[in-house]
Amino acid sequence: MSEIRVLSFDLEGTLVDLEFSRLVWEEGVPALYAEEKGLTLEEALRRVTGEYAEVGPERVEWYDLRYWFRRFGLKGDWRKLLERYKDHIRTYPEVESVLQRLSREYDLIIVSNTCRDFLDLQIRELRPYFTHIFSAPTDFGMLKSPELFTKICRELGVRPQEMVHIGDVRRFDFEAPREAGITAFLLDRSGEEDGAYTVRDLEEFEQRLLKLRGPAL
Repeated sequence: MSEIRVLSFDLEGTLVDLEFSRLVWEEGVPALYAEEKGLTLEEALRRVTGEYAEVGPERVEWYDLRYWFRRFGLKGDWRKLLERYKDHIRTYPEVESVLQRLSREYDLIIVSNTCRDFLDLQIRELRPYFTHIFSAPTDFGMLKSPELFTKICRELGVRPQEMVHIGDVRRFDFEAPREAGITAFLLDRSGEEDGAYTVRDLEEFEQRLLKLRGPAL
C-alpha cells in the first residue's frame, strides 16, 4: 500500500453529532413555517417533513437551507436560524484528542455533504486541525461521489492510494471513496454495522491506521 498522506473526514455524525442539524430542520424550520402560514406546529412539521422526503438526500437541494426558505416562502433570515441553535453544536468526546494526534503525522481534510453555511459554524473549534475543508454542495454543486473524491485528490496533488476517508453514511462515505480507489472506513457509533472496514469511533479508526501502515522499521 502507498504511504498515507491525507486523512479525509466526514463532518456530521463523524466529528459533530446531529443535534444542531436536527433542531434546525425539525424544530426551527417548521416553527417558522407554522408562524408564517398560520398553522399548528404539528401540521407545519407534517408538511415540512413531507417536502423534505419528496426531495430526498440524493439531491443537492436537500442540504441547502436557503433552497428550503425559498421553497417554503419563508421571510425570516436563515442566518438567524443557524445562530439560534449554534450552542447545540457538539463534537463527539474522542474527536479533538484524536485529531490532535493525527494532525502531527497527516494532512487532515473534511469532505462533507453539509452546506458551508452549516459547516463553518460546526467546524469552528476544530478548524485549526484541517488543511482543507470541502463542502460538496457549496464548492462543487454535487454530493459525495467517486467523481468528487477524484477531483479532490487532483486538487490536493495526491493519488487515491495516498488518502483514507472515514464517515458514517455507507453510500457517501464508504462506497463512493472506495469506487475512486481510496481506502475508506465506515463509522458506526451504534454498533449495528459489521465489516472489516467498520469502526465504532475515531479512536478505533486511529488504531486501524496503525495497522494499515504496517510495522515500524
